[in-house]
Amino acid sequence: MDAEAQENFREFVANRSPALLRTAVLLSGGDRHAAEDLLQNALIKAAGRWHRVDEPEAYVRQILYRQQVSRWRLKWPRRELSVAEPPEGARQDTDSSAAAELRVVMRGALARLTARQRTVLVLRYFEDLPEADVARLLGCSVGTVRSTTHRSLARLRALAPELAALGRGVDEWPPSRDFSALEARP
Repeated sequence: MDAEAQENFREFVANRSPALLRTAVLLSGGDRHAAEDLLQNALIKAAGRWHRVDEPEAYVRQILYRQQVSRWRLKWPRRELSVAEPPEGARQDTDSSAAAELRVVMRGALARLTARQRTVLVLRYFEDLPEADVARLLGCSVGTVRSTTHRSLARLRALAPELAALGRGVDEWPPSRDFSALEARP
């Protein structure tokens, strides 16, 4: 990679990493460490082909999705044990308590979905992709995307009935596309 391409890549990483990390966090079920690994691997792959990439963000996002699909297709997926709820420090945030509660409940519910279900929901509702694009990215039919979306939302409703009590529950999915409450926080 020449000096100009390296500088372009560094600038892209500096500017777009937070948005890409939010997507990776959602794809990994709220596991920030797995999301960072997912994003780092995607950026490494993109760096090798940087001089041929026309749409860098779309290219990196596609790598993220495909890596996530590859992870759930592994014959023996690597399982890690994590605690139910990480300890929360006293944080001064502008979030209201309802938004913070929504974030915790939604992340917990997403983490309990399968990787495939979580990926379909992230692509459909967080990334706002049409069913045909999701099918193309995941290498399946539009009907599979539809049925997986339906089953995923039903499971999300069953796993987190408390979302309806928070005022913006899964019965209102797809939401108004305001995912600011679900975005990754450091």
